[in-house]
Amino acid sequence: MKKKLLKRLESEILILDGATGTMLQKKGMKPGSCPEELNLSNPAIIKEVHREYIEAGVDIITSNTFGGNRIKLSEYGIEGKLAEINTAAVKIAKEVVGSAGSRGKKCLVMSTIGPTGKFLKPIGDLSFDDAYAIFKEQISVCVKAGADIIGFETFSDMKEIRAGLIAARDVSPDIPILAMMTFQNDMRTVVGTDPETASIVLNALGADLVGGNCSLGPEGLIEIFRRMNSISRKPLVFQPNAGMPELCNGVTCYPALPETMAEYAVKFAKEGVNIIGGCCGTTPEHLKAIVKAVKRIKPRKRKMPSYTAVSSRTKSVFFGYSNPPVRIGERINPTGKKLLSAELKEGNVSIIRDEAKREADAGADILDVNVGAPRVDEIKMMEKAVFTIQDAVNLPLMLDSNNPSVLEAGLKASDGKVIINSVNGEEKSLKTILPLAKKYGAAVLGLTLDEKGIPKTAEGRFKIADRILKRAVKLGIPKEDVLIDCLTLTVSAEPTQALETLKALKMIKGRLGLSTILGVSNVSFGLPSRPIINSTFLTMALESGLDASIINPMDSRMMEAFDASLVLINRDLRAERYIKRYAQKTEDRSQKTEVEEKPKTITERLKRAIIEGDKERIAVLVDEALKEGMKPMDVSSIALIPGLEEVGRRFEKGIYFLPQIILSAETMQSAFGRLKLEFKKTEFASLGKVVMATVQGDIHDIGKNIVCTLLQNYGFDVIDLGKNVPAKTILDEAVQRDADIVGLSALMTTTMVEMESVIRLFRSEGVELPIMVGGAVLTRKYAEEIGADGYAKDAMEAVAKAKELMSLRVEELKK
Repeated sequence: MKKKLLKRLESEILILDGATGTMLQKKGMKPGSCPEELNLSNPAIIKEVHREYIEAGVDIITSNTFGGNRIKLSEYGIEGKLAEINTAAVKIAKEVVGSAGSRGKKCLVMSTIGPTGKFLKPIGDLSFDDAYAIFKEQISVCVKAGADIIGFETFSDMKEIRAGLIAARDVSPDIPILAMMTFQNDMRTVVGTDPETASIVLNALGADLVGGNCSLGPEGLIEIFRRMNSISRKPLVFQPNAGMPELCNGVTCYPALPETMAEYAVKFAKEGVNIIGGCCGTTPEHLKAIVKAVKRIKPRKRKMPSYTAVSSRTKSVFFGYSNPPVRIGERINPTGKKLLSAELKEGNVSIIRDEAKREADAGADILDVNVGAPRVDEIKMMEKAVFTIQDAVNLPLMLDSNNPSVLEAGLKASDGKVIINSVNGEEKSLKTILPLAKKYGAAVLGLTLDEKGIPKTAEGRFKIADRILKRAVKLGIPKEDVLIDCLTLTVSAEPTQALETLKALKMIKGRLGLSTILGVSNVSFGLPSRPIINSTFLTMALESGLDASIINPMDSRMMEAFDASLVLINRDLRAERYIKRYAQKTEDRSQKTEVEEKPKTITERLKRAIIEGDKERIAVLVDEALKEGMKPMDVSSIALIPGLEEVGRRFEKGIYFLPQIILSAETMQSAFGRLKLEFKKTEFASLGKVVMATVQGDIHDIGKNIVCTLLQNYGFDVIDLGKNVPAKTILDEAVQRDADIVGLSALMTTTMVEMESVIRLFRSEGVELPIMVGGAVLTRKYAEEIGADGYAKDAMEAVAKAKELMSLRVEELKK
């Protein structure tokens, strides 16, 4: 099926159907009910939706399975019917296709897979293995029932969609897989992933088509498409909303007309999209217009870009081929480091956090991570180290271990695309390491050694590199993801080997066309003034075509040699990188690496701990502050709150994203937990009392929970009523608890109208409490239309709005 679909895409642009939820709502589905349950209780309405889309001329219809995973179904108490619900959904779609005659002859059925609604660790409490099992359970049922395609839609967390894609490929190596993420107005997902990074990771994980859907209308998604199109090696699929939702006569509506959607569909098609459909608000009328507009357009042939790329959750690094070389920091390694080894034995990662930040500040592009030391639980510590580094910096990682179990723990913990360090020419290594790289979408570092050791000649190392490449490609790993290390030997013991290494590097670059990597510092072992040898050898290697160097970024001589070499060999065009790095350095600082100055006072260290989300140290720092004589309220107001406010500023500037916000909030909670033991009742004054609730019919609470956490950390007394809360309950609790503010959340277009019902009830009962609203589907305009007193687009804005409303309320009460 995969080959047939991809072959078909060479000659035609396929049209995916439109919104299922929008159509079911129009046909009478009650807000808050489970759409997937209708597969059992009212299959006729599902068939009707499918039939209308087929009659509109679409090529692919989506089974009613978006929320058919165990977690989502458990919100309605029907998780025990998972197999029955998903099987029925696929069979209903297949039946409609089969009965559609000529219109349905080439129509395919895609089982759509939506997110679980939970964040994975460390942002949330869902483990990678649990997420994998949840997706595998649902996908297995859909494939067994006869789905032609598996389609992931509306994902925002890269780690979650990674688990889903790996599960899907394990279920069926041959079924076509579409993978779409959802982006915000800032062109990033809610956890900060940009289109390029999404494309890199989804490509690497084996998705057959990648793209985006939901959240944005066509004008927003076309920019996402253009950015993904510039680097994706896979065909592209996009499903824009019919604009952003508005309130029309008390009903949620979408402003984009069929002809508007058709105009944008033509733009998508002419620029290179392969499958296009519609998301929220799109109807058979929209799809009919799209089909008519696009069907005569032939697919645009795309030039596949060549590069090696790795990524974190929020940043991608390109190297190899026409890209400049990169620096891989080598300092997160316990070898020869007594303090780090001792900390790892204790299960602590404070030094790792500090080292990661120092290397990033010094200019490293990627960080090598090694936790191997005697009596260390490497599997546990690799996961913990990866979590910690990803929280501290935004750099991609290279996982360094010869233990496949340790590597797999790191691969599961990683947010993006990493490098595995390493595989070699030994059969055992090839059989165990390469499958890990393939399964988890990683690049792999290949060492030119085998059972016989390291060849003395460049030709011998070339042969091993060739063997590694052939095995990797046979397994389905792109050659761009194979990096070869020709191995740096100690020149004091083997004087001829430095030149042999460089000769091998040139051969592998020239004859195999692979990206190359070297650990440089071994060359000088046993010699005095080692940085002189190291920096000179690095310069020679770069001139020979080196693409990635494993070095100590704190060594200014090495960093300067690296930067200067790129200018001299014309791999830093117009010396832009060199100028950016060195133009601001004064003469007296030219021998020092610029790093952020370490905070000195306890107040500065407390603030920094909140900014960096240092949960491990915060309680100790609070104790230290108290011992120095700081009052509990001063610790909060002078150090902790300013730290959290800085986090907010960084979030507004796009420097920080949701994971950093959550981590800083959790660090604040730990600090406050310690401080509250010291507070006197008269000393702690709440900023106000806020009742929070997700409105009736809506079972989503991730956003609300984050807002609750931040409000608490800023000093509000928060009463969380949970999700799916009736309007009368919200009113009664607000009155009984003597609330100052009410906060309402909704994530679904079918339930956002319930917010207006809550506001009307409050006003009709004469309860004039300020009510603020928020949620992914809401807009400021919609909030104004329903009479809300405030709107927040995200958690940090919710805090600011709560402060503003509280200030107004205080003034009102004074009158």
